[in-house]
Order: sequence, then C-alpha cells, then structure tokens
Amino acid sequence: MAPAPPPAASFSPSEVQRRLAAGACWVRRGARLYDLSSFVRHHPGGEQLLRARAGQDISADLDGPPHRHSANARRWLEQYYVGELRGEQQGSMENEAVALEETQKTDPAMEPRFKVVDWDKDLVDWRKPLLWQVGHLGEKYDEWVHQPVTRPIRLFHSDLIEGLSKTVWYSVPIIWVPLVLYLSWSYYRTFAQGNVRLFTSFTTEYTVAVPKSMFPGLFMLGTFLWSLIEYLIHRFLFHMKPPSDSYYLIMLHFVMHGQHHKAPFDGSRLVFPPVPASLVIGVFYLCMQLILPEAVGGTVFAGGLLGYVLYDMTHYYLHFGSPHKGSYLYSLKAHHVKHHFAHQKSGFGISTKLWDYCFHTLTPEKPHLKTQ
Repeated sequence: MAPAPPPAASFSPSEVQRRLAAGACWVRRGARLYDLSSFVRHHPGGEQLLRARAGQDISADLDGPPHRHSANARRWLEQYYVGELRGEQQGSMENEAVALEETQKTDPAMEPRFKVVDWDKDLVDWRKPLLWQVGHLGEKYDEWVHQPVTRPIRLFHSDLIEGLSKTVWYSVPIIWVPLVLYLSWSYYRTFAQGNVRLFTSFTTEYTVAVPKSMFPGLFMLGTFLWSLIEYLIHRFLFHMKPPSDSYYLIMLHFVMHGQHHKAPFDGSRLVFPPVPASLVIGVFYLCMQLILPEAVGGTVFAGGLLGYVLYDMTHYYLHFGSPHKGSYLYSLKAHHVKHHFAHQKSGFGISTKLWDYCFHTLTPEKPHLKTQ
C-alpha cells in the first residue's frame, strides 16, 4: 500500500503578500498557490505578463474560453504548486482580486489601468524596501509614482516599523468610534451644566452663553469642517509635487501618499495606521482647545473625528466595494477611480464631491484619451 501523500503546505494571505513584496511571483487557482518565480527568471519573454498577474486568481485564464489548451496548461502549472491559501474568503489577497474583478466588469470609466512592469528593469529594486530608494528618482519620481501596479509595497527594513505602517480597515472604527462616543457624552454633560460661554478669552462683558441645544449643530459643524480639511490635505499636501532635487521631500511624499498611488489595491495601506493617526489627531485636538472653549472645541473635534472615520471607511469601500450602478457610492467610486488612473490632478474629494464642485476640480466626464 502506497504511503499517503504529505499534507499540503498552508499559507495565510499575509504570508503570500510578504512573498510578493519580496519579489516572488505567486499566483493562485482558487485556493491552490503556485510559485512561478523560477519560470519568469528563465523565460523573460513571458515575465511582464506573469508579473502583472502576480497575486491574482488565474482560474478564468485556465478554465474558460478562448483557451483551447487549458488541460495542458493546468498540468504544466501543477509542477509549481506550493500549497493552499488559508482563510481565502477573509484574506486581503482574495479581497484585492475580487475588487479588481468586480471593478473591471463595470463601464470603462471604472476600469483601472495598471502599468505592466518588467520588475528587474524598473527604476527601483522591488526586492528591497522602497522608501530609501524613491528619493534617488529625482525628476523621474512624479511620472513613476503615478504608474499604478498590482503588487503590495514594502517601505521599511524593520519588521516592527513596517508593521506600524500598515493596518486593517476595521481598526479605524474600533479605535476611534469609542473615543467619539466618549467625547460626545462628556461634552454634552458639560453643556447641560449651563456654564459654557463663547469669547471668554477676549472679554468678560460680552460673552455669549452656549445652550445644550447647540451641541448637535456644533457636532455636525465638525463633521462638515472635516470634509473641507480632507479635501485641502489631499489636494495641497498629498498631491504636492516634491522638488526633484530633494531626496527627503520625495521620501516624505511617498510615505504620506505616493505609495498609495503606486499600489492602490494594497489593502493594508488604505486607511491611516493608528500610531501615526493618533499623533495627527492629537494635534487637531490641541488646536481646537486653543481656539475655542473646551466644550465647544471638544464637540467640534468629536464631529470632525467621526468625519475622519467615515472618510477612511468610504475610501476603503471605494477601492474594494461594488456599489450598485446609479447609486451615490457608484458615482463616488467612478470619481475616485478616475482620480487614480487618469486624472491625478483633480477629483480630490473622497467622502464627498462637494469641494470639487466648489473649487472646480471635478474629474472630466469623458474618459481621458491618454491611458497609463
């Protein structure tokens, strides 16, 4: 009796992503994983095509028409089998593949256009962390960073710092919504005491009492102001063009936002990681406390913090969600897809297009003739 075959190796989506980030060319067919790295190294003619599919499910390519030799292709593929994808339905690798597939089923305005890259001849070495390399690109950086690719990015050498630069989407509501609720409850109680007054720092004679009925309005004001801050940060900070001769400003731009435009479907970098986010949020809170009375500034801040949570959740959904055609979210997604893949100098609103209307930065309705 022949011995039973050894159990297949099992890989989590994060383990697969780490191998992709290290330069390996892994693909999958359903939950079965295949390492084609050795093949692409010895067959440069097919490297661009295979690298473009790294990390994706190639089932449709092998099983569906118009491939006449699918059975032979599947047998050929089996020699590169390495194991099974663990937690497929919940993994980021699956999410990215499904999101990309769903997006490409829609109209042309929603279709991403990725650059096919010869990874061994690119301007950076993808086998190493990118942050320390991009500063050397100089005048080539702006064009390079706006040519999206379908693989994840590693920024840092240190595993600890690299881990702090990533996060899952649900960390945002888990961490910040309880703080919104606590601040709202605390400052509403302060308003209910009837001691909150405006202009006390300027005069004691003409101060204005702020009743508790003003609490909802101040909270909504904070949410509304966040939408403007979101627009201004995205337009003037995230999309600044760093000087070509400034190594450190190019690095700063890349770590803030450039890496997101280079790898827009890297699900671990779509929302703001909690550690750097806490520093920025802390600065905003101190500013509100300096400008306004504690309860007023705190309430506006709480509304703004909720606006930030909604912004980050909307941003993640615009990349991985599949809204119904004709819905508001579908319109937002089309707006954001065009921002990433055709019109990077417009379409800066994420959670709303209001400020793009106000400042005339809406993306054009017609598809851009020049593709990436």
